[in-house]
Amino acid sequence: MTADPATILIVDDHRAVREELAFALGYDGWRTVEAADGPAGLARARDGDVDLVLLDVKLPGMDGLEVLTRLKEQRPELPVVMISGHGDLDTAVLAVRKGAYDFLQKPFAADRVALSIRNALRTSRLQRENAALRATAEHELLGTSSAIEQVRTMIAKVGRTDVAVLITGENGTGKELVARQLHGQSSRAQGPFVAVNCAAIPADLAESELFGHEKGAFTGAVAARQGSFEQADGGTLFLDEVGDMPLPLQGKLLRTLQERVVQRLGAQQPRAVDVRVLAATNQDLQAMVADKTFREDLFYRLHVVRIHLPPLRERGDDIVVLARHFLAAATARNGLPARRLGKGAGPWLLAQPWPGNVRQLKNVLEGAAVLADATEVEAQDLAAVSTPGPGAASGGGTDWFAFERLEDFRAATEKEFLRRKLLEFGGNIKRTAERIELQRSNLYKKLDRYGLK
Repeated sequence: MTADPATILIVDDHRAVREELAFALGYDGWRTVEAADGPAGLARARDGDVDLVLLDVKLPGMDGLEVLTRLKEQRPELPVVMISGHGDLDTAVLAVRKGAYDFLQKPFAADRVALSIRNALRTSRLQRENAALRATAEHELLGTSSAIEQVRTMIAKVGRTDVAVLITGENGTGKELVARQLHGQSSRAQGPFVAVNCAAIPADLAESELFGHEKGAFTGAVAARQGSFEQADGGTLFLDEVGDMPLPLQGKLLRTLQERVVQRLGAQQPRAVDVRVLAATNQDLQAMVADKTFREDLFYRLHVVRIHLPPLRERGDDIVVLARHFLAAATARNGLPARRLGKGAGPWLLAQPWPGNVRQLKNVLEGAAVLADATEVEAQDLAAVSTPGPGAASGGGTDWFAFERLEDFRAATEKEFLRRKLLEFGGNIKRTAERIELQRSNLYKKLDRYGLK
C-alpha cells in the first residue's frame, strides 16, 4: 500500500503567506492544514494528524517561540521548521535550542522550503526507527526455561505471517513484548506499531480512539482525528486487554476486521486500512463468550493462533537471569556504578511468589539498584524495596486470600509448602519426598517448575 502524503501544518497570521505555502507544498504532493495563531496551531497539532509544522516566529498574542516550546511538550517527536521575516541570528539559535529542526528567513524560495521539509521528515522517520530498535533491544525476550522457549518457537512460526494472534497471560508477563516481537519479525516491521489499552479508554471515547472522527462529529471535536486503525495502517495494531472492550464496540471492530475499512465518526465514506491486529487478555474469553459478555464471532476472528505467556513463578530458571539483566539496565539508565547480585539475592528471588510477574521483578531490581549502598545487591536490599502486591500482606507474609484466581492460590501455597519442607530437611530431596509422600521424580518436576533448586 502506498504511504499517505505527509500533512504539513502552516501556522502564520498572514493569510497570503499561508496560501502561498499551501499552494507550493500541494504542488509537491504534501497535504496542508492551516492555523492563524498559536492556540489554533497547538489545538490542530494535538490531534495527531500532523507530520510537520511550519511555524512563524512573529504571531499575535502567543509568539512562535512559546508555541514551539508547547509543541515540544505535547509532541516531542514532531518536527518544527521556524519561519521569520527578520534575519535575527539570536532568535534562530534560540529556536534550534528549543527543538526546531530548521530556521527559514522570508522571503524564501519554494525549493528551499521543500528541501527543509524533506530533510526534517526523513530525520524524524530515522529517529522513530532508531527508537523502535532501541525499544526492541531493551525489551528482548530473555530466559532459557522450556516455557519461554516454547513462546519463542511460536513467535518464529507465526511472526512472518499475517494471521491474527491472541496473546494470553497474567498481568505483567510481557504480552505487549510478544506483540512487538511478532511485529518485528513480520513484513510489516518497517510500518507503525500502535498499542491500545482497551481497559484504559473511557467508554464514550472508545469508538473515536479506534476509528477516529471528523471535525464537529461531537461536542469537543474541534478538528478531524485519525483513529488507531488509521495510525497503524501498513503496520500492526495491538489491542491490549481486549476482553474489556464494550459489546457494542466489539461489533464495529468485527466489521472492520472483516471488511478492512474504517469509518470515522461523522464521516460519510469509509477508508481502507491494511492492518494486522494482535490482541491480548488476562481473562478467559471462552468463559466470557459463554456468559455472552464477549462476541463469539469476534473471539474466533482474533483467536486464529494463541500464544500463552507463563507466569514468572513457572519460570524458575529465568528469574535470576532476568534479575541480572534488569539490574544492569537500571544501573546504566540511572548513571549508577555497576552492581551485581550477591550470594543471598538468588535464593531470595527464587522464594518469592511474584504475583506481579516480570513487571514486578523489574521494578524491584530498579529500586534496589538505586538504593543499595554496596556494589553487591543482597536479599535485604531487594526486600527493602519489594512492595506488597496481590498475594502479599503488608507485614511481609502472604495474604492467601488476595489472589484473584484459584490456580494462582494453589501454585503459591504449593511452592511455599515445598520451600519450607526443603528447609526443614536441609535440602535433602529423598527425605523431603518421603516425608510429604511424593515420588522423587514428581518432586524434582515441581521444584524445577517453581525454581526451588
